[in-house]
Amino acid sequence: MGEGLDKLVRRGEPFPDDAPEGPIFVCTRNDALKDVIAMVPPERREDLVFIQNGALKPFLDKELGTPSRVTILLVYFAVAKKGDPPLDGTTDTDPTGLTAVNAVGKWAQAVRWRLKSSRLSCKLFKEPDFLQAYWEKNLWIAAYMLVGALNGGCTVGEVESEHRQQVDDLIAELACAVSAFNSDIRWERGLLTERLAAYARSVAHFPTAVKEFEW
Repeated sequence: MGEGLDKLVRRGEPFPDDAPEGPIFVCTRNDALKDVIAMVPPERREDLVFIQNGALKPFLDKELGTPSRVTILLVYFAVAKKGDPPLDGTTDTDPTGLTAVNAVGKWAQAVRWRLKSSRLSCKLFKEPDFLQAYWEKNLWIAAYMLVGALNGGCTVGEVESEHRQQVDDLIAELACAVSAFNSDIRWERGLLTERLAAYARSVAHFPTAVKEFEW
């Protein structure tokens, strides 16, 4: 992806003095994010682009303050194994793709260009549409991973095909909790559960697990 000019900084290495202008893609586990932010000079922190799963916004608000112009990418494309081309996150209910970036992010347009130029979809969402998409991604992860773990660590596809009622009920319960604290966010249960089930079908071979307890 990109133009081949990226500078790679590995875990434990200092922030380079000659770091070029532009987005800083944070490609690490969630439990390392605090240290990553701390190593970036304050004047460059609005250049950060976060691609992690999970409820990042409360953490980022605490670490970076509000309002913040950091870029958050909701990733729905996947790579089966190292060296394979990425598979776009398109489904039968969302044929134009599910990957999205927050429009208020400083580098939102650059991130979108990078993905589109690599033949991957990427939507640009303003608020409250981005917040709704952000929570929807988290609902999918929380519900499908937990139900899979409760059923012997089955695959995402098996959760969708064999435990659909269980996962749909959990999604509906979580969605109600999100809406209770975010008045701008509302879902129609049938559409929400079907859209998330469609994504599960598109990555049916993925394993399920409840992990990253440190985060």
